[in-house]
Amino acid sequence: MSWAGPEDVYLSTSLASYLDKKLLVLLRDGRKLMGILRSFDQFANAVLEGACERVIVGDLYCDIPLGLYVIRGENVVLIGELDLEREELPPHMTGVSAAEIKRAQKAEREASDLKGTMRKRMEFLDLD
Repeated sequence: MSWAGPEDVYLSTSLASYLDKKLLVLLRDGRKLMGILRSFDQFANAVLEGACERVIVGDLYCDIPLGLYVIRGENVVLIGELDLEREELPPHMTGVSAAEIKRAQKAEREASDLKGTMRKRMEFLDLD
C-alpha cells in the first residue's frame, strides 16, 4: 500500500474531469494523439477510445486511426480537452492520406538531414 500525496489526489481529480471527453494528448516524442478518455490511474496512465494520431507536415495533416490505445503516464507532456464546437484546424490545412503524409515526413526528414550535412561541411569556415 502506498501513500498518496496531495499532488497525486489533485492529478487524479483533475483527470477525472476529463473522463468521457475528447482529448488531445501530447507525448514526449512529439506525437499528438486524440481520443476519448475512458480510464486513468494515479500515474496518469490513460486509456483512449477511438484514438488517432494527428500527423502534421507543413500545411498537410492526417489522422491515423489507432483504435483503443493505452498511454503510459510518463510519456505524457500535456493533456487538453478538445472543444467539439470549434474547428480544430486552421482553414489552410489540407487533409491527406496516410501514404501521402508518410511521403511528406520522409521529404521533411531528408531536407533536415541535408541541412545538417551542409552545416557540417561549412564548419571549417569561421563566419563569425
